Amino acid sequence: MLNRLAFFFVRIVERWMPDPFLFCVLLTLLCYLLGFGLTPTGPLELMTHWYGGLWEILPFAMQMVLILLTGYALASSAPVRRLLIGMASVPRSQGGAIVLLTVAALLASLLHWGFALVASALLAKEMGRRVPGCDFGFLVAGAYSGFVLWASGMSSSIALLSATPGSPMNVIAHYTPAAVTPIRETLFAPYNLALVGATLVLVPLMFRWMMPRGPQIRSVAPALLAEANNSGGVAVPVAPSTPAAWLEQSRIVSFALVLLGASTLVRHFARGGRLDLNVMILLFFVLGLALHQQPIRYVRAFNEAARVAGPLALQYPLYGGIMGMMEDSGLAGVIASWFVSFSSPLTFPFYSFLSSILITLFIPSGGGHWVVQGPFMIPAAVRLGVPPSVTAMAVAFGEQTGNMVQPFWALPILAIANLSIRDIMGYCVMTFLLSTVLSTLVLFLLA
Repeated sequence: MLNRLAFFFVRIVERWMPDPFLFCVLLTLLCYLLGFGLTPTGPLELMTHWYGGLWEILPFAMQMVLILLTGYALASSAPVRRLLIGMASVPRSQGGAIVLLTVAALLASLLHWGFALVASALLAKEMGRRVPGCDFGFLVAGAYSGFVLWASGMSSSIALLSATPGSPMNVIAHYTPAAVTPIRETLFAPYNLALVGATLVLVPLMFRWMMPRGPQIRSVAPALLAEANNSGGVAVPVAPSTPAAWLEQSRIVSFALVLLGASTLVRHFARGGRLDLNVMILLFFVLGLALHQQPIRYVRAFNEAARVAGPLALQYPLYGGIMGMMEDSGLAGVIASWFVSFSSPLTFPFYSFLSSILITLFIPSGGGHWVVQGPFMIPAAVRLGVPPSVTAMAVAFGEQTGNMVQPFWALPILAIANLSIRDIMGYCVMTFLLSTVLSTLVLFLLA
């Protein structure tokens, strides 16, 4: 049953799903038309909002890109790659491979979404090389489906922004007396832990039950699974022959910077500092540099990561333009207010979740998404007596669920795997449906 349903979605997506860039362009045009039709904003004013949004997103985009790059550099280090190869050598069948892969991807997403996207893609590629009879697109879909828990994990933009004092993107602090919302009220709340536990069990089982069989399995060209160089594709000389080469390969230089970064992190937490986006970036930078050991190896890993980040750099400004139109025209408020208009204290978290899925199609960035939707949801939550932390996590659930049918964050995985969105999206629709059901149950029964 699950296998037939999944293959049905696979066929639909292969026929109708355009390239992610075209998807972004179509969303831009749709947002422009909706803004013109549903708000009092004029066409020229919408154009101004779009232009402003192109550039307003750049500081936040840089944070997101750095999270991806530091995660990629860490995942591509030799120790982590050896770990991935060892894991990929364990399963002997497609069923065993997909269960191990999805569990690993889900756990990695709970740790750090940028690291998870890269590590799970590399693990899928290693499994594609080593496990016979696998549908590679199916494996990559399982790798991306691990992303369905990222906003419930330690790199959740919404939870971390809400825990960051003084942040202009800490929406809850703008509408409540609380300066911060500690992560014990968001990430470590019982309802979030319940969702995490259920997802960790059911997503791997679902993929095991719906895996392609026989003629459904699509073979992959050997070139797609070609070995990648750990350090960015250029061999490092065995011995330095010049002072410049000595500096490039000096472990002393790396150690000095690692010591500085690690000391900064220790001091930050010793003084009561919280885990926010900047701290996550520094943490993974320090770990990545320590594992690569030589500065030049880390530089080359970063250069390789920059290649993977190209589609993000192309599309992020366009999503910023969409955000500009959504926020400045009041369109996001129209959508959120419509859901609020028929909500009660019981149903408000659920409708926050649904509206978040819809807004995610236009704004796939967790932090940017929250800045647009939060100012409408938090005041309404306060009026209805719903805890702002629950509202924030309901929006986060919708964001991570909606990402399963929004191709933006699949771009890094697809670049590493050298596949198209059509190869994975049919299976990701199934993850979207499962996550929708689980999130709904959690919000009604436990939140």
